[in-house]
Amino acid sequence: MELVAGCYEQVLFGFAVHPESEACGDHEQWTLVADFTHHAHTASLSAVAVNSRFVVTGSKDETIHIYDMKKKIEHGALVHHSGTITCLKFYGNRHLISGAEDGLICIWDAKKWECLKSIKAHKGQVTFLSIHPSGKLALSVGTDKTLRTWNLVEGRSAFIKNIKQNAHIVEWSPRGEQYVVIIQNKIDIYQLDTASISGTITNEKRISSVKFLSESVLAVAGDEEVIRFFDCDSLVCLCEFKAHENRVKDMFSFEIPEQHVIVTASSDGFIKMWKLEQDKKVPPSLLCEVNTKARLTCLGVWLDKVPDTKESFPPAAEPSPVSKEQSKIGKKEPGDTVHKEEKQSKPNTKKRSLAGDSKKATKESGLVSTKKRKMVEMLEKKRKKKKIKIMQ
Repeated sequence: MELVAGCYEQVLFGFAVHPESEACGDHEQWTLVADFTHHAHTASLSAVAVNSRFVVTGSKDETIHIYDMKKKIEHGALVHHSGTITCLKFYGNRHLISGAEDGLICIWDAKKWECLKSIKAHKGQVTFLSIHPSGKLALSVGTDKTLRTWNLVEGRSAFIKNIKQNAHIVEWSPRGEQYVVIIQNKIDIYQLDTASISGTITNEKRISSVKFLSESVLAVAGDEEVIRFFDCDSLVCLCEFKAHENRVKDMFSFEIPEQHVIVTASSDGFIKMWKLEQDKKVPPSLLCEVNTKARLTCLGVWLDKVPDTKESFPPAAEPSPVSKEQSKIGKKEPGDTVHKEEKQSKPNTKKRSLAGDSKKATKESGLVSTKKRKMVEMLEKKRKKKKIKIMQ
C-alpha cells in the first residue's frame, strides 16, 4: 500500500504504508515510510488517480504523467489537453477519463495509452467528473453552469441539466443510487431514479472534497481544519473532528479486511490516515501522519490489488441505465438541451516508445517521454522569442 500526494511545488510524494498488527496502547498505530519524490511536472499538480498498476497525475502544465508503481518508473506523458488538468478517474484497469480547463473530456485506453474518445464536454472548463459504479454512466460539471450525464457505452452525451451556479464537485454514491453536486459550501443530494434533489446540506466553509463512506454517509472537507460526517437521508451532521491545522485539500477512503480508512491531505503539509468506527457518530482515530512540508493539493492511495470494478466499460448490448434515467428525467426544465455527439477523429493507434520517434511532438492523442516534451517546450519558447525579435 502506498500514499501518493501532489503539491503546489510540482512534486509527487510517495509513502509506503506499514499497518501494524499489534495495538499500541489503546490506539492502533501504523507507520509511513518515505518511498519516493518525483519532479516531472513544470507546474503545480492538480489531480491524481490510481489503479492496480499505475498512478497518473494531472497538472497546470496541461500534461498527464503516468507512473508504473510496480516497476517504480515513469511510464510517459499524455499531451492531448490544452488547459489545466482538473480531474482524473480510472474505471478498472482498462480506462482512464480526464477532464480539463479546455472543456474536453478524454477517454483513454489505459493499456496502450491512446485517446479513444475526445469530447467537447462543456462550453467552459470541466471542473469535476465522476463515474457510475456500473461504468455505464458518468457525470460532469463545469463553468457553464451545467450538470451533464454521459453515456460511456456509446461515448456520447445523454442529458444536460442547467443549474443556477457553477458546481465544482460531483460524486456518485457507492451503489450509484444517488449523487451529490457541490456548489461553494452547499451540497445538493440527487436521487438517480427521479434525478431530482432530495435534500440539501450546508457546510460552514467552501467545500474542497467529499467522499461517501457508505451509501448514506458523506465525509465533507473544506477551507477549514474540521471534517464533518453527514447523513444524506436525515441531512444531519453525525460528527465533526479537527483533522488539520489548515484547510483540508483532499480526502481518499478505502477498505481493507477489518479496516475502513480515510486519508486526508492539507495545506499544512500533513497527510493523515484515520481509522473509521462502525458508528459514524464516533470521530475516527488517528493511525499515522507524515509532514511533507509542502502545500498539498491532491491525494491517492495505491493498494496494489485489482479493484472490484470490471476491466472495461460494459458492451453496448448490455442494458444501460441511461435509457432508464432519460425516461425518468425526460421532462426537461426550461433551457435544458440534449447535446449532440460531436464528430471525433479516429484515435491514433500507433504505439509510441518512451524515447519517441523523430517526428515533432504535438498535442495529439498519445504517449511522449518527459525528456522529449521538455525539449519541445524549450524549442517552442526559442521560436517565440525569435519571432518577437523579428517583429521588433
